[in-house]
Amino acid sequence: MNRVVHPIEEESYRRLRARLDTSHFPPLTRAVVERVIHSAADLDYASDLVMDEGELEKAYAALHAGAPVVVDVEMVAAGITRRETVCRLRDAVAGPELTRSAHAVRLAYEQVGPGALWVIGNAPTALEELLTLDASPALVIGLPVGFVGAAESKAALRESGLPAVSNVSEKGGSAVAAAALNALLYHRTSHPDAHPEEKS
Repeated sequence: MNRVVHPIEEESYRRLRARLDTSHFPPLTRAVVERVIHSAADLDYASDLVMDEGELEKAYAALHAGAPVVVDVEMVAAGITRRETVCRLRDAVAGPELTRSAHAVRLAYEQVGPGALWVIGNAPTALEELLTLDASPALVIGLPVGFVGAAESKAALRESGLPAVSNVSEKGGSAVAAAALNALLYHRTSHPDAHPEEKS
């Protein structure tokens, strides 16, 4: 099903590309970079994001084959409008050594099992907890934001060797995490020469 792109979005991408050359990125990486920048109006993400095209290709295949999508907070879920998501934060309870966000990750893993795509845009502790599980994810979009633990949790994600989209700095958030997943949802690999706004 083709997605209808609003003229405002088309113009936003045109202006983005006028200010930043993204043509050197491989297709899925370019789609993620551009959609994240589009969502945040922050060109610095072009050099801040870290991902691997081969991992994105496998994640794209899993996503479009129906793999579950798990999010850490409802704000991320709200940004992913073309796919059902799993968010267990409302069911989670904080404990002495476990934040509510971390408990929500445990509950979600019990529900979906291995092979899911995890989209974490808010809580570093959710990402940290995911790394303790044997979740065998199709992809971890780890873009939590904050001055405490965010950069460190994303560094740990990269060191884990799991297939991932992350960034080096402390910035991130629900909107950019959802945007990264949406880039994979919207991308049309059947037309590799199409303009990114046509497949983003």
